Amino acid sequence: MPDRVRNAVPHIFDDRQRDIGISANEEGMEPGHFPAATGVPPARPDIPAPRLARGITIVALLCYATVTVLNVLRSGGSSGTRLAVCVGLVLLVFGVQFVVSAPAARTWSMRRKVGFLAFQTLLTYLPLVWFGLSWGSMEGPLAASVLLTFRWRTAWPLFGAVVASIPVYAIALGQPAAQVGYFLIAGMLCGIVIYGLSRLTDLVHEVHSTREELARMAVNQERLRFARDLHDLLGYSLSAIALKGELIHRLITTRPDQARGETAELLAVARQALADVRLVSSGYRDMSLRDEAETAAAILAAADVRADVSIECGRLHPVVDTALATALREGVTNILRHSKVQRCSISATVDAETVLLSLVNDGAPLGKAPASASTGGSGLDNLRERFARIGGRLSAGPGEDGRFHLEAYAPVRPRAGNDGSRGTGPRPTERAAA
Repeated sequence: MPDRVRNAVPHIFDDRQRDIGISANEEGMEPGHFPAATGVPPARPDIPAPRLARGITIVALLCYATVTVLNVLRSGGSSGTRLAVCVGLVLLVFGVQFVVSAPAARTWSMRRKVGFLAFQTLLTYLPLVWFGLSWGSMEGPLAASVLLTFRWRTAWPLFGAVVASIPVYAIALGQPAAQVGYFLIAGMLCGIVIYGLSRLTDLVHEVHSTREELARMAVNQERLRFARDLHDLLGYSLSAIALKGELIHRLITTRPDQARGETAELLAVARQALADVRLVSSGYRDMSLRDEAETAAAILAAADVRADVSIECGRLHPVVDTALATALREGVTNILRHSKVQRCSISATVDAETVLLSLVNDGAPLGKAPASASTGGSGLDNLRERFARIGGRLSAGPGEDGRFHLEAYAPVRPRAGNDGSRGTGPRPTERAAA
């Protein structure tokens, strides 16, 4: 392999991963980067979203804890002992709530969840009996924990029971109606807000994890694309180089002039292979069926294969043109590798809204398809996947006439939504320039 090709290959993944917003390190994806393959615009927050969501929940819990302490002070709990007990209990209750609200708590066993809920229930109601404190909205965190612990059919009735206990206790303490209504609304609002923030944090974590998984999938998809494109591009070129090399080896002693001419063609094919490798990484992958047919005819002629070429399909959509050119390239590669071909015919015609590419050759093993047409290879399987994406199909196998038939059907207009990004090969203008 030429040094320039060898040197170009390590940078290809880096280029493609940079295009989709992912670092070359598979595990070290930058936070806030969506892969372009997902269709989601990249976001670059200063603070990672999961940490920000968790921080907001913590601030809300601290605010509610402070409000609870102020309610106790306002209701006459200003003595040092009562205030110390109140602050300690408030911190303990909201500490438990902090643990229960964490996304990791959703993975706990039900036994552990119920245990924390029972402990929080004691911390919430026991001081009411011991000290007769007016907690205000202290039942709100417990109501939120109920919603986070059970399924909705059980959770919402229990939530209603916890909220209903707020006015019952306030009335028992002789609070005025306005104060009772305030405690009821504050407790209900506290429970719903804490529950909503906790669930929002869970969703942010899930989205963040899903985004990282999508990024890994995008990297893997690029690797598959790269491997498929290398197979489609270099398999053909390397087969031609090997064929030219064998021909030069036979001619160099008997017909040196012709050998020099074949050497020049071999160098041209090698340069084209180098250009193809570069184009795989750069993303320009349009191909021309007509140009590819001319190249195939020259390669087959050099291999002493009689090739009848007839391309009568006019100008095609770039996506269709690329898919058919790739199919022709793979077919010729299989002919050179897997058969003792003497005659081959290549034709392309348009019938109504369908373009048919037909490649027929003799010399194929009877009753056996080339390796890449079976499950053991990937060339024709890749082509079938490519044609399926644009609404076409591909068939390959021995015919009744004893010759091998490869037929590719493609719509004149590719399936809507396909942008041809899965095509392989350089643009015709670039091929000519190379």
